[in-house]
Amino acid sequence: MSDRRPRAPRRRRPEPPPAPATAESPAGASSADGPSVIQATLYRDGREVSSPATLAETYRQLREHPDGMAWIGLHRPTEAELHSLAAEFDLHELAVEDALEAHQRPKLERYGDTLFVVLRAARYLDAQEEVDFGELHLFVGPDFLITVRHGAAPDLSAVRRRMEQNPDLLALGPEAVLYAILDAVVDGYAPVVAGVQNDVDEIETEVFGGDPAVSRRIYELSREMVEFQRATRPLVGMLHGLMAGFAKYGTDEELQRYLRDVADHVTHTSERVDGFRQALTEILTVNATLVTQQQNAEMRALAEAGFEQNEEIKKISSWAAILFAPTLVGTIYGMNFDNMPELHWAGGYPFAVVLMAVVCTSLYVVFKRKDWL
Repeated sequence: MSDRRPRAPRRRRPEPPPAPATAESPAGASSADGPSVIQATLYRDGREVSSPATLAETYRQLREHPDGMAWIGLHRPTEAELHSLAAEFDLHELAVEDALEAHQRPKLERYGDTLFVVLRAARYLDAQEEVDFGELHLFVGPDFLITVRHGAAPDLSAVRRRMEQNPDLLALGPEAVLYAILDAVVDGYAPVVAGVQNDVDEIETEVFGGDPAVSRRIYELSREMVEFQRATRPLVGMLHGLMAGFAKYGTDEELQRYLRDVADHVTHTSERVDGFRQALTEILTVNATLVTQQQNAEMRALAEAGFEQNEEIKKISSWAAILFAPTLVGTIYGMNFDNMPELHWAGGYPFAVVLMAVVCTSLYVVFKRKDWL
């Protein structure tokens, strides 16, 4: 590995104002959401020198050791803390404003000799079967690196331990830490991709199993994939931008290889996420088709049941009409009025029977021709 290249002196404001009381509070001081300053550490030649308890102490020790590097980790810092850091390290006000507001898209901007980087980390929650996104802002200067974390992800303690166990890499300065954080964020996408792949497989099974709740799950996962795309797609361009500046900014060869590997992983992850979103779109279309087919089958079954019911009603109505004819004749001749000549007619009974038979037969023939019987 090549020797550590000299860094240009950091530009400081002539008379930085004293750090506010919130910045002077120790790392263990708690706010509503817990301590803001997670850890502040000074390194020299890749090895830890000290871990100051306050930002003011960090500033003082860094001035005493101009060949050192400060790594300051913050979680949801206050406005006073960020303004204190801006005054000490000459951070651009626009970058500080972005770091305060959060909800930024992944990006990389250069303000003089300071890089401002926004990353979107992700983690897969097995219990809820959903993707949780966090936001990380980084200020990378000649002799300092400040991380501002919004959300639970990513946990940078593992990155810090990894870098401290590799002093030669840490000795390369803030750029090495930046690339290590990039690698950690991108590596954190792998479990998310695996979890989403499992969800997609389960959704496919549910779709063809006729689960009525699968549409909502497809929609929610599609929204998460949109957020995942917003986190991964810009990273591809950001990393290519960093690689384009290798020669201009004299990036160490080891870090160049390191960054190319991270860029490969980002490209692969971005392609997988694009594939997931396309697959979910197709699954949603298939699900809509299956739901439509199921609804059509149910409507057809209802129509067939209605048709069969109508046929039965026709048969019942036909037989009711046929049986009503002899009932009507019998009722008329059963009234026993004195002035009914047919009552004393010798052929009255045969005539009534024949009349009943003729009417019933006629009705039967009519209903049979109409396919009611």
